[in-house]
This record gives sequence, C-alpha cells and structure tokens, in this order.
Amino acid sequence: MSTPVIYGKDGIYRSPRPPISLPKDPRMSMIPFLFRDITAISKIPALVDAETGHALTFSDLRTQVFKLSQALLSLNISKNDVVLILSPNSILFPLCFFAIVSIGAIAATANPQYTINELTKQVLDSNPKLIITIHELYDKIKNFGLPCVMISPKTSSFVDRTTNDPIWYYQEMMKSDDTSKVRTRPSVLQTDAAAILYSSGTTGTSKGVVLTHRNFIASALMTTSDQETSNDPKNVVLCFLPMFHVFGLSTILYAQLQRGNTVVIMAHYEIGKVLMAIERYKVTLLYVVPPVIVTFVKQNEIVKLYDISCLREIATGAAPLGKDVMEECGKVFPQAALYQGYGMTETCGVISVERQKATTSRHSGSTGVLNPGVEAQIIDIQTMKPLPPFKTGEIRIRGLNVMQGYFKKEKATIETIDDHGWLHTGDLGYFDEEGQLFVVDRIKELIKCKGFQVAPAELEELLLSHPKIKDAAVIGLPDAEAGEVPIAYIVPLFINSLAEEDVKKLIAQQAVLSWSENAKRLN
Repeated sequence: MSTPVIYGKDGIYRSPRPPISLPKDPRMSMIPFLFRDITAISKIPALVDAETGHALTFSDLRTQVFKLSQALLSLNISKNDVVLILSPNSILFPLCFFAIVSIGAIAATANPQYTINELTKQVLDSNPKLIITIHELYDKIKNFGLPCVMISPKTSSFVDRTTNDPIWYYQEMMKSDDTSKVRTRPSVLQTDAAAILYSSGTTGTSKGVVLTHRNFIASALMTTSDQETSNDPKNVVLCFLPMFHVFGLSTILYAQLQRGNTVVIMAHYEIGKVLMAIERYKVTLLYVVPPVIVTFVKQNEIVKLYDISCLREIATGAAPLGKDVMEECGKVFPQAALYQGYGMTETCGVISVERQKATTSRHSGSTGVLNPGVEAQIIDIQTMKPLPPFKTGEIRIRGLNVMQGYFKKEKATIETIDDHGWLHTGDLGYFDEEGQLFVVDRIKELIKCKGFQVAPAELEELLLSHPKIKDAAVIGLPDAEAGEVPIAYIVPLFINSLAEEDVKKLIAQQAVLSWSENAKRLN
C-alpha cells in the first residue's frame, strides 16, 4: 500500500515519492544534462524513425546537435533569440530543438495545423528571428519576412518566387566539417529560458508559457522517478503525440532521453501504425491521450492482430479518464500496467501520476499521487482557505517544474502565480486519504443546474462509456427555469451507428447517480 500523503497543518499536500536531486552546478543546463552519461549510453539508439527504421545513437545525436548548433550560430542566432519550429513530428524535430536550446536561444513551437491567422498571432507575440519548417508548410509562413531553415530534403520542385527572404537547408548546413569555423558558444544557465510553448493558460486566450532549462530538468527527473525507484531497464518509448506540445516535448522526448531510453518517433497517430510500431520496435512504454484509449477499447479486434506482448506500461494524460474506460482498456492490454497522470504546460508536464507498480487502487479514476518535489493545496473557491482530503476546491501547485511566467504578459503571470509561488491551475479537484488526486473539472466550466454544480467531465465520461460514441463534449446552455442545463455534442464511432434514443436511455439510467455523487464533493 502506498505511503499516505503528508497533509500538514499548513494545508499543504506533499509527495510520498522519494525526493529528486537537481544538478547543483548552475551551468548544467538541458543539453549537458541530457548527455551527462554519454559514455555508458553512446551506442544505445536514442531516436528511431518509426516509418523508415532510421536510427541515431546517443553519440550520433550529440554530434549532430553540436553541428547544427554551430550552424545556427553561423546564422547569427544568439542567446535569447527566439527560433520558431513549425513541423510535424520527425527525427529532425528534437535535433532542432536541442540545437536551439544548447546555445541559449529559445525554441518556440507551433501547431502545424494552425491557420495563417493563428500563426500570425504567435509570430507577432514571440518575435522569432528564424523559422524552421518543411516545404509543405512554407506557404503558411512565407509572408512573415523571416529567414527560414528547411528540414525537408532539397528538391528542384520547390521554388518560391514571392519572397527574397533567405532559405537554408538542413542537409547543407550539416555538411561542413571545418573545425576552424567553430563559433564561441554562450554560457547557458539552468535559470535561462529554454522554450515558449503556447497554451490557453489557466484562463483566457492563448499565451506563451516560458519554461526554463531547470523546469525541463526537474520535470524530466520527476517523470522518470518511478523508473529509477523500480530500477527499470532502459525503456523503448513510442512518441506519436505532437512534439510542439508539452506532453510530447517534455514528458516523452526530453524526460525519456535524459534517462537513456529510446524514443521511436511517429508523425501522427493511426491505430494500425501504432500497433505495428509497438510490435516492430518492441516498445515497452506507451504514452497516449484518452481518445486513443477509447479507440483501443472500441476497436479491440484490431489490437488482437499484433504481437504487443512487449508492452509493459501505458500512461495516459491531458484529460481525465474514467474508471470504467480504464478497466476496459486493462482487458485489451492485460500484460501492461495502465495508469494516468495530470499535468499542464505551465508545469512543464506531469504534476501527479499513478504509481506504475501499484498493486492497490489501480483504475481508481484518480491521477495518482504528486510527483517528487511537487506540493499542492486544494483551495475553497469561496473562502480561499485550504481544504482537507475529500473536499473539492481549486488545485494549486508549487515546485521547480512551475513555469517562469507568461511571455510578455506580466499581469497574467501575477494573476496565475501568487507571491508564495503557488500556481493557480483553475482546475477543480480533491485528494483522498491515500494522497491520490482526483481532477473534477475546470472552475469556469462548471454548470449550475437547479442549484447543483454539474461537472461536464463527469457527463463526458459517462457518454464515452457507450460503445458507439467516439467522442463527446458537454457545455452549459442558459435556461430560464434551471439557470443552466447541460447539452452534449457527440461524435458517433461510425456514421449512422447511433440513435438519439440510445443516448437518452444511457443518461436516464446513469446521469442522476453521477450528478448526485459529484454534487456531494462539489458542495
């Protein structure tokens, strides 16, 4: 049984996990820390392209990061300059990210699906000096008046006649072996900014989250602490989650590599390709998001076509996943421990996670216990007082993984991180007596229906339990009698496979119980 969480007289919850130790040398920034054990891991594959099988060992990775960083210095990229990466997942994405941060520049990442208007806002906000992208996305950024590095192969078919902005090619930048051109490298500290990742934040519109080298190192050690405690062998981790997002970039890519694990990279998610990659590369650890879990459960016949006996662990995050869905997924992957966690961009990744080797409280619906070094409070949203176990309030977090602040948004930063270092998450949740954290919903998303506070996430979880529902979103609709009533938007698993009466029947049978139980915690 897990060690009970420490809930002190000061109203602070603390982690029962063993503490982590950050490097004491302030100059031990992300890249020196990443390669600190290079002698022992030099020949281990670091990155593998899932489609082609092309692999880079840790020694290869270090060499190429150094060469690319020198090329960036030759383009006059300096410390604290922002470089924007606009690209889908590829083996070159991490190379670019690591090269940027290794010279003290700041990597900003953008969603490749963004429209030109969305990218314009991000470019105006972050003011990058250079953009790294691929041919297929060039039309989105060609009118920004910025130089560009292409990481897709140089081809005669790609010709741009609308701009005179310089374009360099990754392949050509990496050819030079002239050591006389080695540039002086700036000193990089743990406290320096490493990345700007855009998030909707705890409230409001999208904001740039400034994460430091120390944030990434702390989060990486927190993320892999259970692997270290259990003395796990080196894992093979599959990454199809987008690397422009903190989940893919911090929790999977950086955290796993710094431990010496191998990361297999996929451009995007397709259930068949994911299962094929697990079988081919003997993946032992898989990070997913709830819709993927739902797909595994509802298309379990496809799962049976592949030998995935190598898979030992499946970790899910980014949104709450209910106990019932977790249990059903456990039946699909009986050989793998399935657990979930809770995190934010503002905390550089994971805040809490279920214990991988736990033998009790499995599939409780919780997000597990706090990561090592993380403190939490549950604050009553009316009285602003800290709350004991089983009382729901706003989750507040403190630790070395908490962001530096929002980029160029001092007011928003002050509103989010208070004078005592507490990050106000805007999420509602509670701890149980074992120190497991249950995330209920967002404060602003609660629906007030006839005096009850209804959490949309609870209803979404209920709807997703239906075998013919692929996805669901619940919002509040103003109502003269009830104040608000919940309405649901539903995506069926297959076209014309779901009748309205099926949904009504499900809600009629289960929703009253769900609402009344949730109301006990919220009120």
